[in-house]
Amino acid sequence: MPTCFPGTRIALTTSYTSHHKKVRNDLPMATSTTTSRLTGPSADSAGTGHSATVHAYDVGLLLIRLVLGLTMAAHGAQKLFGWFGGGGITGTGQFFTMSGYPSGETMAVVAGLSELLGGLGIAAGLLTPLAGAAVVGTLVNALAVKWGGGFFAPQGVEYELLLAAAGAGIALTGPGRYAVDRFLPVLRTHRLAYGTVAVAVGLVLSVPFLFLRK
Repeated sequence: MPTCFPGTRIALTTSYTSHHKKVRNDLPMATSTTTSRLTGPSADSAGTGHSATVHAYDVGLLLIRLVLGLTMAAHGAQKLFGWFGGGGITGTGQFFTMSGYPSGETMAVVAGLSELLGGLGIAAGLLTPLAGAAVVGTLVNALAVKWGGGFFAPQGVEYELLLAAAGAGIALTGPGRYAVDRFLPVLRTHRLAYGTVAVAVGLVLSVPFLFLRK
């Protein structure tokens, strides 16, 4: 019959109890680490910082696009067709001539097409970087015309600056998932470089018109 020494039994029992407690104490830490790795930064930031779902961003971008795009398209329709109380090509051309631009009616057509097509593109999310660039280029000239009137509307640049910033922001950010661009191979995944190049092109193309103005 095996002999069990009391000292050996006490030592074994103490060793087992100590090891069991260590495993139990380490278990929550391991579980927490595993959970953190599985859930990622969004779970860690949920309690300490701001986090929004992808759909929230897409809906917000859609709202901004619709308001900005349809507003710009309406201004373009005023210039081209005389809709919504606009002056049409003739009346808008006279305004451009009074503002110091040569060939006022040509300028009315250029501005009207930029606003109409750019606005509809932004609203639909179609070729969004180029649409935003068209809006920005047109509004640069509008800012130049009203620059001496201060900041606040109606004489100041407040309204035009807000529209230009929104157009540039949409071009840089992209239209979100609720857009026609989602079905275009190149623009399906928006990149900051697309918007940056487009806004730069819009600004460069607006410069010659500024120099034409007397």
